[in-house]
Amino acid sequence: MDSIKGYIHSIQSLGTLDGPGVRFVVFLQGCNLRCGCCHNPDTWAMSGGTEYTAGQIVDKAVRYREYFGTEGGITISGGEPLLQAEFVQAVFALCHEKGINTCLDTSGSVWNDAVKAALQETDRVLLDIKYTNDAQYRDYVGCSYQMPLDFLAYLNEKGIPVTLRQVIIPSLNDNEENIKLFRQIAEDNSCVDKMELLPFRKICQVKYDKMGLKFRFAHLPEPSKDCMNELKLFL
Repeated sequence: MDSIKGYIHSIQSLGTLDGPGVRFVVFLQGCNLRCGCCHNPDTWAMSGGTEYTAGQIVDKAVRYREYFGTEGGITISGGEPLLQAEFVQAVFALCHEKGINTCLDTSGSVWNDAVKAALQETDRVLLDIKYTNDAQYRDYVGCSYQMPLDFLAYLNEKGIPVTLRQVIIPSLNDNEENIKLFRQIAEDNSCVDKMELLPFRKICQVKYDKMGLKFRFAHLPEPSKDCMNELKLFL
C-alpha cells in the first residue's frame, strides 16, 4: 500500500478551508467534470502532475502533525480525487496507522468498488452539491443531479460525517428556493452535520487566459457579502 502511486497537482501544507482544523491538503490531478465555475482548469487533464507514492505523501503530512490539533489532519481534494481512489485509500490507510484524521473533498460523481474501499478509510467527506436540479447539473457540471444524491445516500448508510457545500453563483443558484432545497438535502441525511455556502470567485480568469480556455462564467458577477449573509439565513 505504501508504494501505490498517484499524480499530484499541488500540496498546501497548512490549509484552513478544506475541512476541520488545520489540514495538510493534497490536490490530485484529473477531473471528469467541467464545472462552469471551476477555479482550477489546470487540474482537468489526467496527464501531468507530479508522481508520488502514498508513503511519500504521508511522510510529508506527518511533519505538520503538531499543527493539526484535535480537529485537523489530511484532506485529499482535486480535481476529482476519486478518479484515483486506490491512491486515496492507500494514503488514508497509512494516515490512520499514524493517528491522522482523513477528509475527502469530492463531487460525488465517481462510483465503483475502489471508491467504496476509499470511503472505508475516510473520516469526513466534503461533498459539493453544486445545484439542486438536474437541468443545471447537466448543463453546468457534466453529470446528473442524482449522482451526488446517491453518493450522499451511501455516506448516510455508512454513517460517514459530511460537510455539505455549495458555491453561490449569481443568477444561477443565489435564491431562497435553491437554499431551502439544499437545506432539505441535509435534513434528509443525518450524516450531514455542517453546511457551507461559498462565494463564486473569478480570480481563476488568469488561469483560463494562460491556458487559452474560455471561462464560461466570466460574464457573471461575484456575489456580494450582503447576498451571502442573506442566503445563509435560510440554512
